Amino acid sequence: MIGHPKPRTEDSRFLTGRGRFADDLDPGAYFCAFVRSPHAAAHILSVDTSAARALPGVITTAAFSDLPSSLRRRLPLLIPHQDLTHPRTGHILANRRVYYVGEPVALIVARDRYLAQDACDLVRVAYAPQKTVIGLEEADRARDLVHSDIPANTAARHAQQTGDVTAALARAPYRLQLDLTVERSTAAPLEPRAALASWDKARQHLHLTSNCQAPHGVAAAVAVFLGLSAESVTCTTPDIGGAFGGKLVHPWPEDVLTAWVAHQLGHSATWTEDRRDNLVASCHERAQRHHVEVGFDQHGKVLALDVRFIHDTGAYTPYGIIVPHVTATQILGPYHIPAYRAEFRSLYTNTVIVTPYRGAGRPQACFVMERTLDTIARYLDLDRADVRATNLIPPEALPLDRGLVFQDGAPLIYDTGDYPAALSRARELIGWDSFRDKRARAARQGRRLGIGVACYVEGTGLGPYEGARVTVTTGGRVRVATAASCQGQGHETMLAQVVADHLGCALSEIDVTTGRTDLVPYGAGTYASRTAVVAASAAMSAAQKVRRQALAAAAVQLGVTPEQVEFTDGIARVQKGTDSATLSLAQLAVLANPLRYAFDANSDVATQFSRARSGPALPPNSEPGLDATAYFAPPGATCSYGVHAAIVETQPETAQVRILRYIVVHDCGNLINPLLVEGQIRGGVAQGIAGALFERILYGPEGQPLTTTYAELLTPGAMDLPDIQVEHMCSPTPLNPLGTKGVGEGGVIPVSAVLISAVEDAESVPINFFPLTPDALHRLRTNSPGHPTPEQQGL
Repeated sequence: MIGHPKPRTEDSRFLTGRGRFADDLDPGAYFCAFVRSPHAAAHILSVDTSAARALPGVITTAAFSDLPSSLRRRLPLLIPHQDLTHPRTGHILANRRVYYVGEPVALIVARDRYLAQDACDLVRVAYAPQKTVIGLEEADRARDLVHSDIPANTAARHAQQTGDVTAALARAPYRLQLDLTVERSTAAPLEPRAALASWDKARQHLHLTSNCQAPHGVAAAVAVFLGLSAESVTCTTPDIGGAFGGKLVHPWPEDVLTAWVAHQLGHSATWTEDRRDNLVASCHERAQRHHVEVGFDQHGKVLALDVRFIHDTGAYTPYGIIVPHVTATQILGPYHIPAYRAEFRSLYTNTVIVTPYRGAGRPQACFVMERTLDTIARYLDLDRADVRATNLIPPEALPLDRGLVFQDGAPLIYDTGDYPAALSRARELIGWDSFRDKRARAARQGRRLGIGVACYVEGTGLGPYEGARVTVTTGGRVRVATAASCQGQGHETMLAQVVADHLGCALSEIDVTTGRTDLVPYGAGTYASRTAVVAASAAMSAAQKVRRQALAAAAVQLGVTPEQVEFTDGIARVQKGTDSATLSLAQLAVLANPLRYAFDANSDVATQFSRARSGPALPPNSEPGLDATAYFAPPGATCSYGVHAAIVETQPETAQVRILRYIVVHDCGNLINPLLVEGQIRGGVAQGIAGALFERILYGPEGQPLTTTYAELLTPGAMDLPDIQVEHMCSPTPLNPLGTKGVGEGGVIPVSAVLISAVEDAESVPINFFPLTPDALHRLRTNSPGHPTPEQQGL
């Protein structure tokens, strides 16, 4: 079944309203609400919750000083790095100071959400506002400090280099410099964050339901903060309405406090954030400023590239320098550049934390590289696609060590692919070579058309590991479990296909459970485009183990060796050429379970073998049942890649950008389910369009969030999105047994680069930033006196 576009098995429950989300699971739970700071920087002079505590229906309240000592420690630094010289994480509740609007200051627990929110309004917090640091320019000037003990607002400095960049720049026939800016954005999933906790006093066990991306991490953190053993905390994920990285941080303060309330009160407790809190107080990404110096020859061949940038990390660094580190190591894309240097500083600001959001630093990286190549092409008056072709790594050069250390601490090695073929195919599909005539015809009609292209490479499928468990029940159903949670990607269908391929059963006979720490004891989670690589490889290994168990059990019952048994379509029999009995998976599961066999003594399978044996005979030294757990730890990242191309039309009056055509040529190795892959790519492109042309997170000069609703975020609708044509290439990787590469983020990575390139082509005005909203394009036109008319542009 691997490689076939099977319909998603999980969709029926969503389409019929049977999905089970965290906020639906326990209507009788106490509700936790949070008083959040209205200031971006302030000392907390006092917190008075007495009026809130007196409100009927309020169960309890807490400020930082009310918490036990175990909850007063700082939240963990999840990914340390030697260059993160000044890390800083927050507290469960603010301790004496707040550092961004939305930071939680006090906890309210009430019988329902409405009472809890009313009680929040009764809490009196006295603040002494301080000077704020908002935006990269202000953080870089360092006239004021976010954290008084961290000089120059600098959390980290990091540099990597290949070749002698200084010498190569000096020798280059041509040199250019450009400055590029990317604004803040955010994941903003349809379902915001949520948690539900219950405490079983008799068993001394805490059960946390969280719509997170890494349940093992959440369970471990909650256990530490509550002073519980790791074995006494279970975390499960229900159905999840999107995440995109925004539910990856573990733990959130709200998760820990919801669990603490349940543990202290012996009553289930829940919390669900609203949309404003999601946009203001969860996490953001993207904001960076780059200065690029490039040296090149008359053919557009890049000889040296020097990129220095600053990264906005927000008020804290729970994820260290992962986002800018990924940017620095992925700027090169599919291009051979003999001398490269990337250096960045990660700067604190009085804004909410910055953590990985779908693409995780790669959209910025692709934007830098592709804008640089467009600038070279414009300077030399060369075709933009030709300049890219000149710089592409040939397929015979792979695998290729880029000489850089990737985010996992291992060398960044491009494993397999054919980058020139992908560019050539995208160029053909978009009609690149005939576009000049098309644009001229449109110009004579008063229309402005532009075309753009962008290439990228994405490191995917990172470790450290992931696990899966496969069990055949005595009723004949196959159960698959993994700790990697699913937020809409189609993991249930994909994992079922992998298992079905090795056990020969139908997808309808397989039940897949994701995000359960009680079924798979170890797991890392869903992030970095890794599930189809790491979790699927673990599922494949577990299914193979179950298959071997079934063959061994069948061999005992059939009186032959396992090598003489064939197993096809879920049926075991002695190899062809002999006339013998057959055994289904369900029958083998009964035979492999002596206790179940005893209760099924009158069953057909028992009767069939009763003459020969007094009961089921298991292979020597084997365990009962058809049940196996396996783990897969990849040796390193495997690199997906692709080329996007687009044709746009810019409206003269409204400065709106209409996407007329969008082409994706994509390679993620072997496809387990082409339908799911295409869905991931299309969804990624849609999210990329949002980030390129619509969505941005804005703050006022005092750190007040100006983007607090979907309306202010400018989330695009269906009418803003084009039809997306996807074509697959396939270069399997040798780094995992399935030959798969990650696909979850690839669709979003080059979108801003390709659309800005196309708009620049239509407008003939250099564009060095994204998102390019209509008002931003209007300002560009206004500030460009020589902006051509459509007629002039088509000449």
